[in-house]
Amino acid sequence: MTTLFEAQAPRPLADRLRPRALGEVVGQDHLIGPEGPIGRMAATGRMTSVVLWGPPGSGKTTIARLLAEHTDLHFEPLSAVFSGVADLRRVFDAARKRRQDGKGTLLFIDEIHRFNRAQQDGFLPYVEDGTVILVGATTENPSFELNAPLLSRCQVLVLHRLNDAALEELLRRAEAEEGKPLPIDAEARAGLAAMADGDGRYLLNMAEVLLDRPAEPVLSAAAMADFVQRRLPLYDKHQDGHYNLISALHKSLRGSDTDAALYWFARMIEGGEDPRYIARRLTRFAVEDIGLADPQALPQALAAWDAYERLGSPEGELALVQCVIYMGSAPKSNAAYKAEKASRRAARETGSLTPPMHILNAPTRLMKDLGYGRGYVYDHDTEEGFSGQNYFPEGMPRQRLYTPGQRGFEREVAKRLDYWARLRRGARTEDGGSEG
Repeated sequence: MTTLFEAQAPRPLADRLRPRALGEVVGQDHLIGPEGPIGRMAATGRMTSVVLWGPPGSGKTTIARLLAEHTDLHFEPLSAVFSGVADLRRVFDAARKRRQDGKGTLLFIDEIHRFNRAQQDGFLPYVEDGTVILVGATTENPSFELNAPLLSRCQVLVLHRLNDAALEELLRRAEAEEGKPLPIDAEARAGLAAMADGDGRYLLNMAEVLLDRPAEPVLSAAAMADFVQRRLPLYDKHQDGHYNLISALHKSLRGSDTDAALYWFARMIEGGEDPRYIARRLTRFAVEDIGLADPQALPQALAAWDAYERLGSPEGELALVQCVIYMGSAPKSNAAYKAEKASRRAARETGSLTPPMHILNAPTRLMKDLGYGRGYVYDHDTEEGFSGQNYFPEGMPRQRLYTPGQRGFEREVAKRLDYWARLRRGARTEDGGSEG
């Protein structure tokens, strides 16, 4: 219950705009929509233990609190950073007594990955017998950070970083809350969302700084970035500055601005960032934003990472500088990244369709009798080393999931794919099928 004095105390904009209902949460429709796992839990009032895995500012704490309200459970929040065994014992004792009175407990543990293995094992009996419904929040991969027995008792739900539409909705809410528009132009508005890098909380913190200034003059993108960076902490390798500067580095590389990328790299190193973290992000950049436009980007990133591990600081940082230069100057393509998204979407939409019978192995007589492998053509035995057979599930139309660009080596990849497509059309024509 909020006291009179608490109600009068100033509250940050991000706290004032915290959603009061699940429907107000932005950017996580795949979870909170009517068909999403959280949406179904809220609709039925039946909760199961879950781990919310997502980036900072994506809504993990808010979703946990709203779930407790929707399911009429007592909400018990803990942070793994500030809590120990004594705190857990107190919570479990209170939850047991509450359960005897017919009231359930939703135990929310922020940064659950910070609990050690023994502490995680301590949850098991209370989660298993229903004394608490556990909702853990983590920014780290649960597969690596949480015990297998605990994971087996929880459903892992992945929250997405907020996209541009979700971030824009938060900006509109901020303007409505303050009763005035942000004093920035359209380009600066887009730049503000880019600086947030999917973190809704940090976006609102920056918006609050901007809404405190006069309405005139309206700031350009450069002026906005300068104003915000002067008003907010320059860099904190453990908090918001960490994510802002790595976003600046990543986007400078994506924009092929090598000099800007070198600047942001230097800012992070000077701020005490772990070079291994930067090496990891450069490797991700190589596969996400360059891909097959330059197949040497990934070997370059891995070689730089390996060189740093062998040399250490400060000598090894030169290998990372070389990698930054290579990535910034390389041709760019996100075709492989988009292909991965498209193929996952197709896999979800088509469910559990089985492969066509002719490409299934038949190690037993029964399977041969059932038609497994019947009609399969061994590609190497054909004149061109290509049979043109269908490898998609029966009943599923053929889909083009990967569309290479016309930059760098992907031009050659496109030629190869076109070659196989022509042969495939020819094979269909010979079989009497359509060329479409």
